Amino acid sequence: MSTDVKGIAASDGFGIAPAYLLVDPDLSYDKKQVEDTAAEYTRVEKAFQDSIDELNKIKENAKGRLGDEELEVFDAHIAILSDPEMMSQIKNDIEDNHTGAEEAVDKVMTNFADMLAAMVDNKYMQERAADVKDVAKRALAHLLGKQLPNIAGIDHPVVIVAKEITPSDTSQMDAKFVKGIVTDLGGRTSHAAIMSRTLRIPAVVGSENITTVAKDGQMLIVDGLDGDVIVDPDDATVTKYETKATNFEKERAEWAKLVDAPSVSKDGKEFEIAANIGTPDDVADAVKQGADGVGLFRSEFLYMDSDHMPSEDEQFEAYKQALVGMKGKPLVVRTMDIGGDKPLDYLPLPKEMNPFLGYRAIRLCLNQPEIFKPQLKALIRASEFGPLSIMFPMIGTLAELRAAKALFNECKAELQKDHPGLGDDIKLGMMIEVPLAAINADNMAKEVDFFSIGTNDLIQYNFAADRGNDKVSYLYQPLNPAFLSLVKHVIDAAHRHGTKAAMCGEMAGDKYALPLLMGMGLDEYSMSATSILRTRSTMKNLDTTECAKLVEEAINNCATDVEVKDLVETKLGL
Repeated sequence: MSTDVKGIAASDGFGIAPAYLLVDPDLSYDKKQVEDTAAEYTRVEKAFQDSIDELNKIKENAKGRLGDEELEVFDAHIAILSDPEMMSQIKNDIEDNHTGAEEAVDKVMTNFADMLAAMVDNKYMQERAADVKDVAKRALAHLLGKQLPNIAGIDHPVVIVAKEITPSDTSQMDAKFVKGIVTDLGGRTSHAAIMSRTLRIPAVVGSENITTVAKDGQMLIVDGLDGDVIVDPDDATVTKYETKATNFEKERAEWAKLVDAPSVSKDGKEFEIAANIGTPDDVADAVKQGADGVGLFRSEFLYMDSDHMPSEDEQFEAYKQALVGMKGKPLVVRTMDIGGDKPLDYLPLPKEMNPFLGYRAIRLCLNQPEIFKPQLKALIRASEFGPLSIMFPMIGTLAELRAAKALFNECKAELQKDHPGLGDDIKLGMMIEVPLAAINADNMAKEVDFFSIGTNDLIQYNFAADRGNDKVSYLYQPLNPAFLSLVKHVIDAAHRHGTKAAMCGEMAGDKYALPLLMGMGLDEYSMSATSILRTRSTMKNLDTTECAKLVEEAINNCATDVEVKDLVETKLGL
C-alpha cells in the first residue's frame, strides 16, 4: 500500500526509481584526555589536509557536470578547512583542556554550525550550516579512519533518500542514474538544492520523516513541482507520473525559449521578473535564467563571511562585481539586516528574548551609523558601474525612513565633494514587512521611489507566528483573504503616489499567488532564479482584467486561504 509524504519542492521535475538510502558511517568517538597535545593537533592537521585533498579530487571529477559557480562550493569548503581562526580554536582546546582531536574538531565546528542554524529569519545564512556540518563530517571520518559513502559509484537508476544531502554528496551524483532526491531536512536555498537544480535532478527536501518511511530498494515517485513523494506506488500511479514527467520535459523546453522574452501578460501589460540572490556569485545564474534584474541582493554575506567588520573598500568591490555581472540590468541591494538573532563575533550585541522584534536591521544601523555609513558609501561609489537601487529593511515609522534617507544624503554629499553627481541616479526604497508600515503605506509612498513587500516577515508579523516554528507553520497563509487585502492596500497606495510596487518574499514566485498579484497590479516579482522562466511562461497566459476580477472575488467572497486556492484552481485550471 502506497504512502504519501509531503515536503518542500526544491528542484522541478519528476523522478521514479528505487530508493537508495544514503547512510553515513558511525562517526561516534570516545572522549579522552591526551598528554601529547602536539601530536594530537598534528592528527587534526593531517585529517584536514586529507579532507582538502579529497575535496580537490571531488571537484575535479565534478567538472563537466557542474558549472563554475557550483564548483566554487568546494573552494568554500576548502576555505573552511583552512580557516586560521577555526584551527586556532581547535588547537587551543587541545592544548588548554588536553581534549582529544575528535572532540575538539566536533565541538568547534558544531558551535559554528549552530550559530548559522540559529539564524531562522535568514534562510540563506541558516542553510550554510549544512556546509560546515559537511566539512566537519569529512574531517571526523578521516580522524576515525572511516569511509564516507561513494555516491559516484552508483550505476543504476535510484532516488537518493537521506536525512540531509551535502553539497559534496550532490556533486558526485550522475544525473543518468540519480533520478531524484528526498531528504528529511533542508530548504530551497541550500547549496545542495541549488546544485540539484543545476543538475536537473528532481528534489523534495524538508520532508521530516522520509528516512523512517522509505526502505532501501522500495519504489519512489518524487514530485519536485508540488513537493510530494509517493512511497511504494501502484502501477497505475507510476504510469500517471511517467506521463507527467514526459509532459513536463516538453514544457521545460518551451520555457527555455523565453530567456530573452519580455515579462508580459496575455493582454500586453509589462511586468518585471527579478531574482533574489545572496552573493555576487549568484548574479551569473540570475542572468542565465533570464532575470529582468535583481530585486533583492542580501548584503549579509559580507558580514557573516568575515572575521571583521568589512571595510568600505571591501564592500565596494563586492557591489561593483555584482553590478558589472548584471550587464546593465538593475540591481536592488538591501542594506544590512544584522541583529540579535545573527551574532557576529566582532560585533557585540545584546542578548534578546525576542530578536525578531528587537535590535536588528535599520534599528541597529541608525543607532550605529559608524557601521551603516561605510555600507552606504560603498554602494554610492559602486553605482557608477550599473543601475543601482538601495532599500532599507524593517522600516516601521516615517521617522526611521527619514533618518535612513538623511544618512544616505549625508554620505552622498561627502563623496560628491570630489565626485560631483556621484549617486544621483540611485533609487531609494524600503521593505514593507512591518505591519504598521503596510497600514501607513500612503504616507510611506510619498517618501520613496519604490516599495518591496517582504512577505515572509510581513506574514509572520501579521499572524504573530514564528515562520521557523513547525508547530505554527499552518499560519503561514499568503493566500488568506485578509492578508491579500493588506497587500492590495500597499500596492494601491504605492501607485497613488507614483511609487513602484515590488515583492521579494516567497509569495512572489507562488503559482497560486501570481494571478492575484497581477490582478492587483504588482510591478515587480522577485524570486528564486530557477522560478523565473516558469513564472514568465504562466504570466503570458494570464489576462490582467480577468485577474483583477479574481482578486475582488477572492477578497470579498472567500473566508479562508483554502477557499482562495480552490477559487484560483477552479478559475484558471492550475
